[in-house]
Amino acid sequence: MKSFKILLLLCLALSGCQKSEEPQPNINELMYFPANNTADWDTKSIANLGWNQGAVQPLKEFLIQKNTKSFMILVNGRIVMEEYFNGHGLNATWQWNSAGKTLVATTTGIAQQENLLNINNKASQYLGAGWTSEPIAKENLITSKNLLTMTSGINDTKELIITSNLTYLADAGTRWSYHNVFQKLMDVVAAATNQSFEAYFNTKLKNKIGMEGAWKNGLIFKIYNSNTRSMARFGLLALNKGKWGNEQIINESFFNESTSTSQNLNPSYGYFWWLNGKTNYMVPGGQTIFQGALVPNAPLDMYAAMGAEDQRIYVIPSKKMVIIRMGNAANPANPNFALSGFDYAIWQKINALIN
Repeated sequence: MKSFKILLLLCLALSGCQKSEEPQPNINELMYFPANNTADWDTKSIANLGWNQGAVQPLKEFLIQKNTKSFMILVNGRIVMEEYFNGHGLNATWQWNSAGKTLVATTTGIAQQENLLNINNKASQYLGAGWTSEPIAKENLITSKNLLTMTSGINDTKELIITSNLTYLADAGTRWSYHNVFQKLMDVVAAATNQSFEAYFNTKLKNKIGMEGAWKNGLIFKIYNSNTRSMARFGLLALNKGKWGNEQIINESFFNESTSTSQNLNPSYGYFWWLNGKTNYMVPGGQTIFQGALVPNAPLDMYAAMGAEDQRIYVIPSKKMVIIRMGNAANPANPNFALSGFDYAIWQKINALIN
């Protein structure tokens, strides 16, 4: 009996040792930042994270079915998944659509931290009087922050941003409406920095974090185009609250403002970032208030850059995770402006993988 007990204890000890050797996710792992001008990027395996390997193929099949061109998951900056579909590849570029608004917000914050502008100043200080067709008293109510938060009050019935279309609808700050007038913020930055928006963006943001890509003229406004890894680089900057390696590209306080409720009309909207986990939200193209979280099955602390045809950067601080999706509209019959049912559907697949 004594020898049996000794043997049993030995087996339990060996079993414990074997269990401790199983790979476990390390939440305290140091954040990784890929170097500039290199294709090298550290990876981390799904097995190492303890995720459900059996959920990978269903996720890939879903992405293909939903017209995806590229998909990435980063954890602590390391690539866990990187997939390309439908002839798309590592160096192929694609448009960010309105997800690129977050690039504009970040660049605006950099200009403010360099004391070149103040978002609380009226926009006409930089754009000149008469940049709208509003009465001057109403135009003077519009600050750069109103442009950042979609609360300019400018009539939103016309998409083309020319002076004659920028007419009065409501006092600035009293109405939230998703509108293309945001692009005037690029003109604010250009005037404040005395150079083109693109030149300032390239020097202060793009080149700092090793992004590739360019702003191209779209039908209505300029749209950023890049490869998928460049989008992932910006997502990694966002995960780290504006810090890249040892350099604070955009000060943390401004970034925290960007990813917090920016006004009391739509709590799920920051400075061009969409915010999950709030009590209600509004969507582009309407004034209806919907109750509940933006993406109820996604982590509540998630903030996201969202563009038409389901261009996505999901940032999840609690999981030290960034997820990128680029491609054609998941539902071609409803290409949408930003939000869509795609978000709920893809998070069903992601949750099956990571939980």
